[in-house]
Amino acid sequence: MDSMNRLLISVGICVCSCSAGFAVEVPNPTKSPNVIVILADDMALGDFSFRNGGISQTPNLDRMARESVWFKQAYSASCVCAPARAAMLTGRYPHRTGVVTLNMNRYPKLTRLKHEEITLAEMLKPQGYTTGLIGKWHCGTGEEFGPLHHGFDEFEGFSGSQDLSYFRYSLTVNRQIAEVTDTYLTDDLSQRAIEFVRRHRDEPFFLHLAHYAPHRPLEAPAERVAFYQQRGLDKSTATIYAMIEIMDRGIGQLLEELDRLKLSEQTIVIFASDNGPDPITGTRFNGVLRGTKYEIYEGGIHVPLIVQWKGHFRPRKIDNVVHFVDLVPTVLELCNIEAESPSNLDGDSFAPLLVGQHRESPVRYWQWNRGRPNYTHNAAVRDGDWKFVLPFVTRKTNPMDSDRPPALYHLANDPAETNDLAQKHPERIARMKELLKQWSRSVETDRLRE
Repeated sequence: MDSMNRLLISVGICVCSCSAGFAVEVPNPTKSPNVIVILADDMALGDFSFRNGGISQTPNLDRMARESVWFKQAYSASCVCAPARAAMLTGRYPHRTGVVTLNMNRYPKLTRLKHEEITLAEMLKPQGYTTGLIGKWHCGTGEEFGPLHHGFDEFEGFSGSQDLSYFRYSLTVNRQIAEVTDTYLTDDLSQRAIEFVRRHRDEPFFLHLAHYAPHRPLEAPAERVAFYQQRGLDKSTATIYAMIEIMDRGIGQLLEELDRLKLSEQTIVIFASDNGPDPITGTRFNGVLRGTKYEIYEGGIHVPLIVQWKGHFRPRKIDNVVHFVDLVPTVLELCNIEAESPSNLDGDSFAPLLVGQHRESPVRYWQWNRGRPNYTHNAAVRDGDWKFVLPFVTRKTNPMDSDRPPALYHLANDPAETNDLAQKHPERIARMKELLKQWSRSVETDRLRE
């Protein structure tokens, strides 16, 4: 059954989406806006120069944050990369999609986007969009589970299952393998993104630029690493900041190309990171946030999210909670595409927030462990300012059921998650525990469907 039968999509002829009740002016009503989604890998909120006192060098991302919509309470769908990506591309919690862990070699069936799942590329393609993915896929190994089978017309990247060096690597360019030894990986991906935009400048396009930086292995040109070491940073952090600087430079070049081609007012650009910093690479500044990648504490799931559409969204900072499952319905709304059967989406459009209107922050959920899901472990519910947590136990495979008591944090007063209020609010604990139980049953039923 093709994607059009699984989810009927039709283009709204008005510039106002009926479901949200707001209008976005489109400069050329005969042409749908382009969409570029840029995703960093393991980049923390504290890695932005404007957040760490200028220790790192991210002038282009800093400028993008100033001149765009910055979401102060943006969340990934997971504390690790593959599930986060599956949710971002489908608008559904990762458990429903079949992608629940991250090692595709060890767990091929637990890291594979189900064929019946519909990606944003599959939703946009029937509406005349050319779709491309450049960089990391990480939603299934083998050609039949690759991006070309999930709505992408073009793929220049890697599955995410292989060991890569930033200085020597293999890329799949559509169905051909290219061995690269003369270009730094991040620069290569940036240039390929620019070439994609040049090729498709005269038609609507959706580009997903999925950078690998600053994911391990930690590798960057020696002179840039030395620059940060001279600032007193350890080699690990110095290398990470050098990797991010090079990614930032490429993002700046891509945005400049949009300006040069006079596409900026016709192009929605979204930047995010898939999860928080990797603890294996050492400790680096991340504000007051507790936890790291692998953990559902704020340091693992609270991520940067920037939305830019020049000439349409005035710069602002927004406090409302938004989540990766919200990206698909938001993009559909901004592109004036209505999903006639949206009930299978977990996300809600945050497009009203982009134009200064109100939108309630919905209840959102997280859970992760290595291997098959265990919902007693490393799970959380966010409801308004309250966060219910079943504590992280281990990164090891298939942990035993946890009997650790739940914790409760009021994030508006305690963003560092240091003051557990569970004993003071037993009724709230009981209610949020029941919400998590209902969600767990729902997503697990979907995960196990044939």
